[in-house]
Amino acid sequence: MAWPVGGQPLWWLQLLSLAVLPELLRRQDSRARAAFIGWVFATAWLTATWWWLFISMHVYGGLASPLAALAVLSLAAFLSLYYALAAALFKGAANGSAWRDGALFAALWLGAELLRGTLFTGFSWGAGGYAHVDGPLAPLARWFGAYGIGVVAAWLACLLSQLVQPGARRSLRYWLAVGATAGLLAACNAQAPAAPAAGDGARLSVALLQGNIPQDEKFEGRSGVPQALAWYAEQLRDAKAQLVVTPETAIPLLPQQLPQGYLDAVRAAFADGRRAALVGIPLGAMEAGYTNSVIGLQQGTDGYRYHKHHLVPFGEFIPRLFKWFTAMMNIPLGDFNRGDVGQASFVWAGQRLAPNICYEDLFGEELGARFRDPALAPTIFVNVSNIAWFGDTVAIDQHLQISRMRSLEFERPMIRATNTGATVIIDRAGRVTHALPRHTRGVLLGEVEGGSGMTPFALWVSRFGLDPLWALALVAAITAWRAGRRGRPHP
Repeated sequence: MAWPVGGQPLWWLQLLSLAVLPELLRRQDSRARAAFIGWVFATAWLTATWWWLFISMHVYGGLASPLAALAVLSLAAFLSLYYALAAALFKGAANGSAWRDGALFAALWLGAELLRGTLFTGFSWGAGGYAHVDGPLAPLARWFGAYGIGVVAAWLACLLSQLVQPGARRSLRYWLAVGATAGLLAACNAQAPAAPAAGDGARLSVALLQGNIPQDEKFEGRSGVPQALAWYAEQLRDAKAQLVVTPETAIPLLPQQLPQGYLDAVRAAFADGRRAALVGIPLGAMEAGYTNSVIGLQQGTDGYRYHKHHLVPFGEFIPRLFKWFTAMMNIPLGDFNRGDVGQASFVWAGQRLAPNICYEDLFGEELGARFRDPALAPTIFVNVSNIAWFGDTVAIDQHLQISRMRSLEFERPMIRATNTGATVIIDRAGRVTHALPRHTRGVLLGEVEGGSGMTPFALWVSRFGLDPLWALALVAAITAWRAGRRGRPHP
């Protein structure tokens, strides 16, 4: 998903690495063996993608390092079962046709990606489409989204794998595969705009706060908590931008736990109506439960609420059978209540600002629910995060690519306020226009212009969710099953 040196995704490397898989599957002598190869392939890929979960569990959660490593490997191995199924189905139905096998592999790969991204709350981090945010396939995002890009990439990868077949270079199939690959990449690249089209809305000045509070001190009453309360209160009071945004749980205490008068003083800073703020803070109580929330401050009030919907398993909610596991870690406020999908935007200065917290921007179909009524569709996405849990790792780069993909899909800017990075402004074309250095304390100042209109992706995903993609994957699975039942010869 991202090259370890510099953290930027390399689209061509994703195609080449994925092209290895269908060729390996063709060389197996049984569906069972193909399933094992697909499982090993995916386990290695996923473990390498989110190895940094080890840091959150061991360094900050206090879990013994062997158990933390085993947990990361077990998660990858479990989610790789979907790819094992796809590999077995492909082996059973492939017949050596470049075009048919390419389409079949792509659709089955899509099915595995969808299963990983939806079942058990879903964890699609590292999906193949995100590697193409800077590649020639990026223009497809506004039509088909990240999953759609992944389908095309898988199809191209399967075509590329045909090139090593015996005698391929002397066959028409070879030249058709080369021509189709080059033609599709060139066509997509020609559609990539050099810059976003001029907008028709007013520009909004923003101040994005990055407190850089060490994760191991964030909830400590003698260090991180007073440090955060003092610095964020000062910045909220003094920032001159029209909108001030703090990271996730920038205020790390419940309102009733704050020093007397603290929240009233913060509200008073916005009493004149010239500025507004979106502030990350936990809400709730022991009896009613807690929420990971953002409050909107406007003209001295905090009536706006956004509650995080897509919670992190084991970090923000605890599955019933795993409370013993989370009890071994020291993670404060580890069991939140869920907010609703498609919550209202925060309306300010002619913009409809749609908050999302932490990795909620990973789920484009859930952000798409806010586009069901075009008149109320967001004009700007606002991501507030704290991934200090994962240290100074490629997780920061990967999350940035995810946010950029959402901007490409919906043609909306994304502003990001984070504790340690990446605090950035992303324009409607998915480009980073302003950024703070990571792991530093500072305020990012800039202007952002909201987007309008509806992309094709926003139109269909807001109405049907992922159902069209599920239908495509299901047709492919049925085709593979029927072909296997008829006992077609393996190539």
